[in-house]
Amino acid sequence: MTAFPNVYLTGFGAYLPGEPLDAEQIARRLGAGTAGAGLRARVLAANGIRTRHYALDEHGSVTMLNEELAAAAVQGALKDRDLPLESVTMLAAGTTQGDLLVPGFGSMVHGRLGGPPMEVLSAGGVCASSMAALAAAARAVRLGEHSAAVVVGSELVSRSLRQSRYEGDRTTFDAEFLRWTLSDGAGAVVLEPSPRPDGLSLRLDWTRLVSHAGQQPVCMSAGGEPVAGQTWLDGPDVATAERAGLVRLRQDVKSLPALFRLGLRDYMALVRAGRFSPSSIDHVLCHYSAEHFRGEIFGLLREAALMIDEDRWYTNLHTRGNTGAASIFVMLEEAWRSGRFSPGDRILLIVPESGRYSLAFAQLTCVAAGEPEAVGAQARPAAVPAVSAARPAAATAGTAAARRLSTPSPLVAREDDGDLVRWTVLELARVWEDFERQVRATPLVSRIDTGTATLDDYRRLLVHLRQQVVEGGRWISRAASNFSVDMFALRSAAIKHAAEEHRDYQLLERDFVAVGGTLEEIRSARKNIGSEALSAYVFHQASQPDPVDLLGAMFVIEGLGAGLVLGWARALREQLGLREDQVTFLGYHGEADDAHFAELAHLLREAVPDRAAAARVVRTAEVVARLYAMQLAEVDA
Repeated sequence: MTAFPNVYLTGFGAYLPGEPLDAEQIARRLGAGTAGAGLRARVLAANGIRTRHYALDEHGSVTMLNEELAAAAVQGALKDRDLPLESVTMLAAGTTQGDLLVPGFGSMVHGRLGGPPMEVLSAGGVCASSMAALAAAARAVRLGEHSAAVVVGSELVSRSLRQSRYEGDRTTFDAEFLRWTLSDGAGAVVLEPSPRPDGLSLRLDWTRLVSHAGQQPVCMSAGGEPVAGQTWLDGPDVATAERAGLVRLRQDVKSLPALFRLGLRDYMALVRAGRFSPSSIDHVLCHYSAEHFRGEIFGLLREAALMIDEDRWYTNLHTRGNTGAASIFVMLEEAWRSGRFSPGDRILLIVPESGRYSLAFAQLTCVAAGEPEAVGAQARPAAVPAVSAARPAAATAGTAAARRLSTPSPLVAREDDGDLVRWTVLELARVWEDFERQVRATPLVSRIDTGTATLDDYRRLLVHLRQQVVEGGRWISRAASNFSVDMFALRSAAIKHAAEEHRDYQLLERDFVAVGGTLEEIRSARKNIGSEALSAYVFHQASQPDPVDLLGAMFVIEGLGAGLVLGWARALREQLGLREDQVTFLGYHGEADDAHFAELAHLLREAVPDRAAAARVVRTAEVVARLYAMQLAEVDA
């Protein structure tokens, strides 16, 4: 592996305008109508923010520019490092909204600071824009292009939250949620290729930024709809867009659990890749917009057995508020100044961005002045337990509700599981991640997710599912006949499950008739290409001696019910106005597959004897996942 130079965070600065404001003071600064008092109280109670800062005076007039906040934070970071501005050759800046439409925010901050010519980067986005700026600057320093760079994240959102911007049309909860959650501030860090000589530094070990916009809709936005003719620039004038509320920031709050699921998925991927293990992290700095979401995040991590001890988490949300792109650096500066870090400590930064679903992660390691540093230290993976054969293998299911709302894989490990169990869980999580992405990309499921499915879509889904359900009972029966006496538990479970599958297709037929189909139509339909391939594969595997690997097939097929199908049932009922007795098959599987998963977890522990068998389970899960997604894609063929 090629060794690259290290990069260090050597200076830290933050700037928060004005005095700390409590709930009553912020209401006076922004202006608050009596009609929305109840909603305001609900949001403030949920976000847990006691004080925050605004660049507004007592009359609600703007006192500073966003570029001024950023410049003040940069100056603070340089002062902390005792570096002159003239030594900086790169400035990277991230923000949600600059003061001007043109030029870029980074250029305006540079102009405000003054100083010599330098490379400037303006990172757009929302909360993760500052992490994007950090990653870009770190790469430039690592390549040797700069000996000192400064990165800043800054927000001045309060001017957009004043009551005058909310007159006219009735304000929605999505707009009010952000109005009483966001605040102003800036944070900055200095990057250098070597540690500071007079104290501690934070080595940047790695960064990971990922956008899920390719599969996810807009969640937080301002400026109208992403449709030609419906943006704030498309009307006759800006005043018209203002009156229509197009420039208001809006947050689709009900969609936020999807961001948490994606965050956990990416978190698990980093663990699986050996970037870190939860036990190796000494401090977590995670940006979240409200205290309410902290509990949800902790719940997801505990369900996945990947929780980092709660006392290792640091936040200043309660006293500094949610400063968007600035939050992670404002938090880092305060933790640094408090003396929280010691040499050898590992710090994990997490920034979820709801704009269109992005996640940013970074790991830092605290190092002392003069400590010898190996070149390329950032490439060293975190210590992860070696896989051993000390325990047989597999995973257990968490609670039904948490699984449906949170975990990327329907199987999660327990705290007392051994290394082989955790290996199996993480590998199956990888399979599930790919499977869910493929399933959601199919035209039919995409229409269900976006609320555009038709009654004909639902009928065709039932037609194509029936063939698989009928075949399911048959291949499970064949598998039962091929288990030896040494695997009596698996044989018994397979026989029981085959009987349930034979009953399940009758529910499906009744639903089809209840929505206007006929028994003759659904019974005479032929399997689609994906169904043919899936059936052939699982029948072949079921015909082998002791087909333990079919547990991987069950993981995918039953996991679809536990993780996605109940959501489909609810969505189709709402979109098509269906009665509960018209979606009995989907509803039953969404609920019953929780019990099936509990049994599956037990069987994995009892029946998978070693790593080789576990690898077969994972491989079969991979194949079945691909073929099942093909089956759903072929519904529209």
